[in-house]
Amino acid sequence: MKYIASAALMLNLGLTGLYAHDWPINMTFSGTAGSSSVNLNIDGRTNGENNFTGNGNLGSFTFREVEAEGGAPQESSTCSGPNLMYGTLSVGAGVLSFADGSSLVLNLREGTDCVDLAAPAAHCTRIFDITGGTGRFKHAKGSLSMDENLRPILANSSGFPVFFASSGQFTGTVSRVHGDADDHDDH
Repeated sequence: MKYIASAALMLNLGLTGLYAHDWPINMTFSGTAGSSSVNLNIDGRTNGENNFTGNGNLGSFTFREVEAEGGAPQESSTCSGPNLMYGTLSVGAGVLSFADGSSLVLNLREGTDCVDLAAPAAHCTRIFDITGGTGRFKHAKGSLSMDENLRPILANSSGFPVFFASSGQFTGTVSRVHGDADDHDDH
């Protein structure tokens, strides 16, 4: 009887593992950043957009994110100096779209930009809450950190950088990921 109970428990745990997992996320990306045509209508802020492609332990993906950037420079203990400018942001959202048709929906919780005016370059971080998705991520929850490095590749007629090359990585954890092929029905 003990062996039957043990086998039943292992089978139950094994089947549960097929349908819902906690996945650590580690994905690298590259792409572009610049102004967005999406107007968030936030005074003193501009509309920015990130467009990336990448790969990692959840598969190959594209990412599009829109956010409210800019505002008055702020004080920072991690980004200070004569050529450094620091800013924060908290409005934005994005979608990670995977090659299998699944997607993760992300809402920006917080973000920071440390701009080196002399380099010129910037280091940006974003913390996203996962609020669901489609396919294998239909009921997903969790959080992702985005660590991004930017360098300008195009300036406007006033010499102000407006288009950037971007690279970096996403890390974090996603839970409630489903591996059943039948979960891919709501693209």
